Amino acid sequence: MIGFQEGYHTYYIYILTNKVKTVFYTGVTNHLKIRLAQHKESINPNSFTSKYNVHYLLYYEKFTWIQEAIAREKEIKGWRREKKIVLIKTINPHLEFLNFLFE
Repeated sequence: MIGFQEGYHTYYIYILTNKVKTVFYTGVTNHLKIRLAQHKESINPNSFTSKYNVHYLLYYEKFTWIQEAIAREKEIKGWRREKKIVLIKTINPHLEFLNFLFE
């Protein structure tokens, strides 16, 4: 019998940008590949990501607990642009689009 395993799930926080990298969007999801496709498809035409054509992945972090992911998302959303760029450069020094990692 398979027992319940707390913390078995994977959650992601992620930072997206538009093609010219003028805006950032920070989000949280339990399936990054699907979420990136949803952003690209512009499911909600009135959303921020649709309005500014934001679907290029620059940064992500993985979490086991949704509460930690949400807390981290809120923390990053409160940062100024410069601090977000420093964070992004810790794993992506040239600010390259990372979508190919989840295709």
